[in-house]
Amino acid sequence: MRLRWIPVLALLSALSSCSRREAPPSVSASVAPRPGPPVEIAEFTPSGARKGIVMVEKVVKSDEEWKKQLSPLAFSVTRKKDTELAFTGKHNKNYEKGIYTCVCCGTPLFSSETKFNSGTGWPSFWAPIAEENVEVEMDRSYGMVREEVLCKRCDAHLGHVFPDGPKPTNLRYCINSAALDFEKADE
Repeated sequence: MRLRWIPVLALLSALSSCSRREAPPSVSASVAPRPGPPVEIAEFTPSGARKGIVMVEKVVKSDEEWKKQLSPLAFSVTRKKDTELAFTGKHNKNYEKGIYTCVCCGTPLFSSETKFNSGTGWPSFWAPIAEENVEVEMDRSYGMVREEVLCKRCDAHLGHVFPDGPKPTNLRYCINSAALDFEKADE
């Protein structure tokens, strides 16, 4: 039996050329991306008091726009799913009262009330500030199976969640400092 590779190669070549097709000349490369679909997130005061649920547009930007907004490390972590080195993050040993927000879009993500010292070298929390503000997806990268934590509003990679945390959840949200800003609570 003789295999016929020519039609398969032609098909692969055609598919490859489709994926490399450039935008028509009438479309400008400088056109801002359209707003994403609406998502529900919970709003909070700087002291961590829940204000309520709001509908907001999903934040959608190009890599070039994110690079203009973020530090190289924050871009690498949040947009390319990298990890900062353990014990190097600015929030690892921060124990002031307040809330941690997404460095990309400002969405409230974690409260100092749920932060604990896990000894891992990354800020760790036993729960997000609101389930509505984060998403958890399966991550099969690097030959491992983990649960990746993402900002619901802008899809920023935040870190991973593990089942070895303290009570009451027994969860450890292991989060990169580079993915977070901190808003100190009003005292």
